[in-house]
Amino acid sequence: MINVLIAEDSKLTRMVLRDLLAGDSQIHIVGEVDNGRAAVDETLRLKPNLVIMDIMMPVMDGLEAVEEIMARCPTPILILSANVDRNDNLCAFNAIERGALDVMEKPRGVVTEAFDAIAAQLIEKVKTLSRMRVITHFRKRKRHSEVLVPTATMVPPSLPLATTFHTLAIGASTGGPRAVMKLITALPNDISAGVAIVQHISTGFDRGFADWLNRESQLTVRLAHAGDKMEPGLVLLAPNGTHMEIRRQRVQLIDGPPVNCCKPAVDKLFHSLAGKETAPGVLGVLLTGMGCDGAEGMLAMKEGGAYNIVQDEASCAVYGMPRVAAERGAAHRILPLDDIPPAIVKLLQKR
Repeated sequence: MINVLIAEDSKLTRMVLRDLLAGDSQIHIVGEVDNGRAAVDETLRLKPNLVIMDIMMPVMDGLEAVEEIMARCPTPILILSANVDRNDNLCAFNAIERGALDVMEKPRGVVTEAFDAIAAQLIEKVKTLSRMRVITHFRKRKRHSEVLVPTATMVPPSLPLATTFHTLAIGASTGGPRAVMKLITALPNDISAGVAIVQHISTGFDRGFADWLNRESQLTVRLAHAGDKMEPGLVLLAPNGTHMEIRRQRVQLIDGPPVNCCKPAVDKLFHSLAGKETAPGVLGVLLTGMGCDGAEGMLAMKEGGAYNIVQDEASCAVYGMPRVAAERGAAHRILPLDDIPPAIVKLLQKR
């Protein structure tokens, strides 16, 4: 049984959430609250497997509630956000920075013809997130600038000294937004490579994710457009609902079928960079995520001459995609998340 606490100040939204979750007998709503203070108190008392939380609430908002829960009783949290509201959207990603695991669009009004699809999406997220490890205990008021970066991350001696990387390709899924944020915000603004990211994220939150990364990092981050040129220090995020490929340092957006049930798919990005003329200048990174997306493409990149890093099990929210890549021999290095940014910086240094 999955015990869920709902923290939402709208009675209508709480009713809709109850109806959406009622279709699965494995999910039990153990409590409902209408403010952030009560969300913290009831999480401490009930010890739910998952908290579904709104951002804009009275007494204590969702950001403060997430921070206090993660400090006192670390619990998987799914954030509900109105993705049409830019401020609410950015706040949702700030909640992820503080320890929430994922974000989903808040169901609006009475759900009618889209009920089954929305219910299936919500139930899938509840089941996935409730099983995830909460791997970091945040101190209240802690900011990412306080995170200590390991002092030594050595580049393997087998790496050719003549290597110059022009592209950093990153793939992530479940648990990825926070991992991607930690990686991108740790990179300096003068890196020598262009950056391409495929992050599986709820529909409608791709632009908010890009805006959030752009605000928090030293790099320029935005959604990719067809024809964009890869440039040093520019980070391009694949939009929802389309595959992103890089061909001759230009972005191509492909409207094909899902790959590994994903669109955009990490494998599509990685395969596009796997040619022997391109791959030797590519640094591939595969972060936390469920399933196997990216593993096949990462192996192809390695065979073409790319250098690959995957996140280790201990620091992953879900050790799925990196595990498969490692098992297939696609990775040169398996590193904790905190060790990946300094390793990238060393690899991107001009030789």
